[in-house]
Amino acid sequence: MTGKVLVTGATGFVGGRLAARLADSGQQVRCLVRDRHGARAGTLARDGFDLHEGDVTRPETLRGAGRGVDVAYYLIHSMGRGGARDFAEGERAAATSFARMARAEGIQRIIYLGGLGDRPVSRHLRSRHETALALGDEGPPLTYFRAGMVVGPQSESYRTLRYLVQRLPAMIAPAWLKTLTQPIGIDDTLTYLTEALTVQASTGRQIQIGGPDVLSYGEMLDRMAVALNVRRRPRVPVPLITPWLSSLWIGLVTPVDAGVARPLIEGLSLPTVVTDPTGMALFEIDPIGFDQALRRAVAEDPELAVG
Repeated sequence: MTGKVLVTGATGFVGGRLAARLADSGQQVRCLVRDRHGARAGTLARDGFDLHEGDVTRPETLRGAGRGVDVAYYLIHSMGRGGARDFAEGERAAATSFARMARAEGIQRIIYLGGLGDRPVSRHLRSRHETALALGDEGPPLTYFRAGMVVGPQSESYRTLRYLVQRLPAMIAPAWLKTLTQPIGIDDTLTYLTEALTVQASTGRQIQIGGPDVLSYGEMLDRMAVALNVRRRPRVPVPLITPWLSSLWIGLVTPVDAGVARPLIEGLSLPTVVTDPTGMALFEIDPIGFDQALRRAVAEDPELAVG
């Protein structure tokens, strides 16, 4: 590639790691940040990244972000933070504005990371899918990656699991703990995202990605206990508790933002597993298992660092 790569969400969990991975591979990286004077943006600037200050909710600020860019990564999700009822509408509008800028400024492709789920009934998963539709309808060709839980030291799903195991001697066990998901490690997620630059067959299609293990959320809690070297927490069956009530309970016993916990938990009523592996087959990647990804996340978790 001769032009730059644009990374949105570069101050976030996935975006920051992706920007670093791309730079390490020799790519020129521009990061879209809302405030170039913020602490995280300052870190990006000190690391030598080209910054464009802009906000996808204000289309006029995006002008010039795509100048000289070949491929853009769209990694922005509000997760309903702040409890805004219209967050899905806002996400669609933001994606539309970004896609139109990308098309107007000559960006050749957008790569987006969304969620798994054949019938996304939760507002969160439905909004992520509708974001992909907006990007594809309004912008250049789209590579649409779909993943379940991304296992990494600062992902919200990982933190929720860790806090539950750390803070509770026993847990209520709603029916959604039996729901199946197919987690994938952050390192493998980044490898798919970066290799998409050279896998041309990934352009214009959905690519479902996941690790080798299909697990229930209850099983993941047990494995988290092993990774943290604590005893497995007994679970008290309460099958009628709703995802909404579960999110309130998680908000009480963990420091995870309630606006984040609610859409996460609401998405657990249906499985989030890979149903079409043909996209993964385009890549020569052998994802690691959940236990290994979890051990890496625990080892790198800054909240678990000693001293």
